[in-house]
Amino acid sequence: MTDGEAMALALRQGLPALGLTLPEDVQRRLCAFGQAVVAQNAVMNLTAITQPEAVAKLHLLDSLSLMAVADFSGKQVIDVGCGAGFPGVPLAIACPDAHVTLLDSLGKRMKWLEAVLPGLDVDAQCVTARAEEAVQTRRETYDYAVSRAVARLNILLELTAPYVRVGGAVLAMKGSAAREELEQSRNAIRRLGLKAEKTVDFSFDGAVHSVIVLRKVAPTPAAYPRRFAKIKQSPL
Repeated sequence: MTDGEAMALALRQGLPALGLTLPEDVQRRLCAFGQAVVAQNAVMNLTAITQPEAVAKLHLLDSLSLMAVADFSGKQVIDVGCGAGFPGVPLAIACPDAHVTLLDSLGKRMKWLEAVLPGLDVDAQCVTARAEEAVQTRRETYDYAVSRAVARLNILLELTAPYVRVGGAVLAMKGSAAREELEQSRNAIRRLGLKAEKTVDFSFDGAVHSVIVLRKVAPTPAAYPRRFAKIKQSPL
């Protein structure tokens, strides 16, 4: 079995657990992106996960778990700190009528995404900027802000909540410490205009991954986000 076939099989076998059914063409494009990440990783540090089955489970299926907790159809979505493109690119592939913005401050990474995505027929806007700076022109314009492996929740929320319109939500992807981080973020949640709605758990390769859904119930005060050095020094 080739690496591509192994990745495709692991993806196909994992979809039912998420309650998802995706067309063969969508599955093929998801795996093509997974393989592109692994290939580029040889010259650029994108991921420590390179085995085909692990890429399918810990990158592709993990990203798609967001579709089990929210409907992205026709929605404006921003992936804050997208890194190699997870979870934003798999969302854009699996839900093509979502309007996805990929945001990251690392120029080389974003240039690679800008180059590779058209060939995979992925329509996503790539923005190279720091999260606390790009928000100046994008404040409260998105239905969902999604993020994975960027920062602890009380820091992450100050970077993501300002992007979300009232009625939308922040979807924070976390590991086993999800509920502990949520408990530590009560002050941030209140001050940023959010309300914790639910935490949904998924299991990938025996590890628990969680999606924390935080609904935007009031506008985020204009004072947020602060400069990142200040956020990190003194989290809400």
